[in-house]
Amino acid sequence: MGYHDGRDIPNYWTYARRFVLQDHMFSAVRSWSLPAHLYGVSAWSALCPRIGDPASCHTDINDPRLVIPGVLHQRADFGWTDITYLLHKYGVSWRYYVARGSQPDCADGDAVDCPAVRQGPRTPGIWNPLPKFDTVRADHQRRNIQPLPSFFRAAKSGTLPSVAWVTPSQHVSEHPPALVSNGQTFVTRVIDAVMRSKDWSSTAIFLTWDDWGGFYDHVRPPTVDAAGYGLRVPGLVISPYARRGYVDHQVLTSDAYLKFIEDRFLHGQSLDPRTDGRPDPRPDVRETQPLLGDLLADFNFQQPPRPPVILPVHPRTDLREPGQSSRHPRPS
Repeated sequence: MGYHDGRDIPNYWTYARRFVLQDHMFSAVRSWSLPAHLYGVSAWSALCPRIGDPASCHTDINDPRLVIPGVLHQRADFGWTDITYLLHKYGVSWRYYVARGSQPDCADGDAVDCPAVRQGPRTPGIWNPLPKFDTVRADHQRRNIQPLPSFFRAAKSGTLPSVAWVTPSQHVSEHPPALVSNGQTFVTRVIDAVMRSKDWSSTAIFLTWDDWGGFYDHVRPPTVDAAGYGLRVPGLVISPYARRGYVDHQVLTSDAYLKFIEDRFLHGQSLDPRTDGRPDPRPDVRETQPLLGDLLADFNFQQPPRPPVILPVHPRTDLREPGQSSRHPRPS
């Protein structure tokens, strides 16, 4: 078994020691990147055979894209409800920032090799599924999916939205063959920008990786529902109010991020088809699973706010040769 330690990922090591490390964080679904990112914004991955009809959707964690026989391109229609529907309904600002570049996988999931698949804010992809959600189009919210430079401008001006996602491109994703050091640099730039911003005093940063990335973990995922939790992935909480040097042993997934958003900004309204105003046939409400931990345990709001910890974006590292390092799943 290989692994990384403080010699080759010093910035991640520093964040873990000074803030919160979650050692029972799991990918939200037992599958690959697209279903994981769908769970990250909607707590479900489904196939919807009838365009625009959420009632036609059913769970699909393998390839939730509608493939038209005899046609090379794939049409994806994500008709169920995602968290941006509720954010828009409650007047909560949000942005989904996308690093320009390429994604790691082929557009055709069965292909072994292919030219690089480009990604950007206007290009739906496995790390940028929101443009294909019916709710985003119907609410005229596609403008909230923005290129990464917009994030840095907002951080500098102190105008970050209430809820933001930042997703990488292949080059900085730590998806093989990308270097872990490049991913660490990307993450550090994002976190440094927030820490230098006047928004730092009211920010919680949740850093995680979407799935296994070609490497495996030795901890068996807990059983939750038919879709299942996926492999264990790293998780960090970085905030002025994060507990110092705390290791959170709760079972967590990206479902916990959605619950945190719902509790903090939506008065506890969850992605529940019985109560959210937009029914869909999802089999369960993931955020209410008894097994799921509560992220509030990672904070101490009675402590004085912690100062920022600005780190070098190119720290000195001691990376091993390929094949000697451990799993390194992708930052989401």
